[in-house]
Parts: sequence; C-alpha cells; structure tokens
Amino acid sequence: MRGLKDKIVIVTGGGGAIGGATCKRFAAAGAKVAVFDINLAAAEATAAAITAAGGLARGFGCDITDYAAVKAATDDVLARHGRIDVLVNNAGWDVFRLFKDSTPEEWHKLISINLVGALNLHHAVLPTMIAQGGGRIVNIASDAARVGSSGEAVYAACKSGLLGFSKTIAREHARNQITVNVVCPGPTHSALFEGYKQGAGNPEKLEEAFRRSVPLGRIGEPEDLPGAVLFFASDDAAFITGQVISVSGGLTMAG
Repeated sequence: MRGLKDKIVIVTGGGGAIGGATCKRFAAAGAKVAVFDINLAAAEATAAAITAAGGLARGFGCDITDYAAVKAATDDVLARHGRIDVLVNNAGWDVFRLFKDSTPEEWHKLISINLVGALNLHHAVLPTMIAQGGGRIVNIASDAARVGSSGEAVYAACKSGLLGFSKTIAREHARNQITVNVVCPGPTHSALFEGYKQGAGNPEKLEEAFRRSVPLGRIGEPEDLPGAVLFFASDDAAFITGQVISVSGGLTMAG
C-alpha cells in the first residue's frame, strides 16, 4: 500500500497475536514500528522478530491505563524519531460473564483497558499530529460493538463508546488532516479470545458455535486483520475518515 515506508507507527498491544501480526506487516511495508505492550518482554519479542526479518522496531513497556506512562512512552518515540505518523489502538481485554454475574471491579478493568486506554493514547498523540500537519489513527473495536454479544455487555459498551469517540475525533480533526477509522474484528484466535472462551466454561462448544455463525466457515486468524489496518493507515485511504469496517468472515454485515 502507498505511503507507509519510513512512517513512524505506534501499535498498542503489540506483543499479542493481532498486535504482533500488525506490527510485522507495518515493518514489512517499510514503516518504523514502536511496539507498545504492558508486557515489555512480549513487546521486545515482537520487535526482535521484526529486526531479525530486516525491519525496524523497538519495544516499549507501557500500561495504557496509566496516562503518565502513556505520555512518557509517546514522548520517548517522539524524541527518537521527531514525529508520530500512525497510531493503532489495538490493546484490549475481555472476560465472558453475563452482566448480572459481573462485578464492578471487572467493569472498571474493562473500561480502563478498552476505552480509557485509547483515550489516553489519543490525548498524547493528537498534539503532535496537529503540529506536523496530519496523521492516521486506526482504532480496533469489535463486532460486539455493532450488534451486541452475550456475555460481553461491558466490553461491547466500551467498544461502542470507541466507535462514537472515533467518529467525533474524526470530525474534530479533519481540518488537521488527521483521519480516524475503526476496524472491528469478529472472533479471532488470540489470547483475548482464549481467555473469553475459558470464562464460558465450555470453550470448545463456544468456539464451535462461533465457527458455525461465520458465513466464511472459520474463526479469524491474527493475520486476517493487518490488511484492513494498513489500508486505513496508508495513502490509499487519504480521503476516508470516520468509517468502520468489520473483519469477521461475514459474521456481521452492518451497513
């Protein structure tokens, strides 16, 4: 895709399955990748794999729920490279629990990671993008935000909030040539999905139910997501902002 070479890209949750696949795809396109993850060892492992393949990346330990930590990490990227061209808010966490059985402690953790974390990153990066005359933000939400999902009430609420937030920031900063778009995965093999299944008590049955509900007949793989993310980050999407695309095998077909 056009326009990704030498771009400075931050990917949160870059030590995980989807985040790692996304970091590697950006690096393969010639971007310089800042791999953010609360697990520094996982971030460094992704960065090392990229470096071994001939790409450019560095791992950063960053708790996205901590505004001061986010600011320090983004300032570090800015000091090293002088700009931040792309932000991908990918980090997330989920637990399978009917809302009536959930706890306020779980709500707070879900909200902190899945919504507040993204707010922190936007707040830290937007001034730089404004000053440099543009940028790309891609937020990873979920099909749960578009149609709901049993056992994921608070997670779906957070991701729905991220959709509304993204569209608002897209409107507020279009004049700054900053685009903001959203990718919504469906069920995808990852640590998040595995944890979600375990919470259901019968993970094999739940996965089979998801598989049967996907028109393309399978659960997503981490490598299914980066194409849509890189498209929104590329020059090919320069005239696209405030949009949402599902990458879910047809699980949802929202207009």
